[in-house]
Amino acid sequence: MTLSFAVTWDYRCPFARNAHEHVLTGLAAGADWQVRFLPFSLGQAHVEEGQPSVWDKPGDDKGILALQAGVAVRDEFPGAFPAVHRALFAARHDEGLHLEDRAVVGRVLSGAGAPADAVFERVDSGAALETVRREHEEFAASHHVWGVPTFISGERAVFVRLMNRAPAGADPAPSVGAVERTLDLLDGWADLNEFKHTSLPR
Repeated sequence: MTLSFAVTWDYRCPFARNAHEHVLTGLAAGADWQVRFLPFSLGQAHVEEGQPSVWDKPGDDKGILALQAGVAVRDEFPGAFPAVHRALFAARHDEGLHLEDRAVVGRVLSGAGAPADAVFERVDSGAALETVRREHEEFAASHHVWGVPTFISGERAVFVRLMNRAPAGADPAPSVGAVERTLDLLDGWADLNEFKHTSLPR
């Protein structure tokens, strides 16, 4: 039976990186999932009352350029999306690069097989920003999403922190297990609202 769900991301969050690596690894291995990848701007989520929104002043936010690029690839060049998605997370968290730098994002796009010029056309036209804004606001309103990564299934949504990664080429079994266990808790045990370890032995 196909599992249908959505999961939010902002490239700045290391836990979003972990969750999305698991989702991408499972999909690459043929997991029977129908996944909607949803942009969510952490910058906009933290705008103080009375201050300009990220939508009005995107140049002031350090994450919105990469988020727009990811959305443009998702929508216009879906075959390149898995590689681009991994690469943008890696650029931020493995290489410590600045995703507000257009040259950095362009190199990541090209290196992952996406046409950087065409992606930036979508960004420069405002179309990508409008898509990010629409999807961010839709799920902030419908499911009270406030962070990443949030898994969404039907009317339910849950913010999740998965501690382990799944880099390209990893054994897919742990990734499939992690994602499907998360969805099972989300859909199958509505009584569980919060379950948080006080500390984790690492």
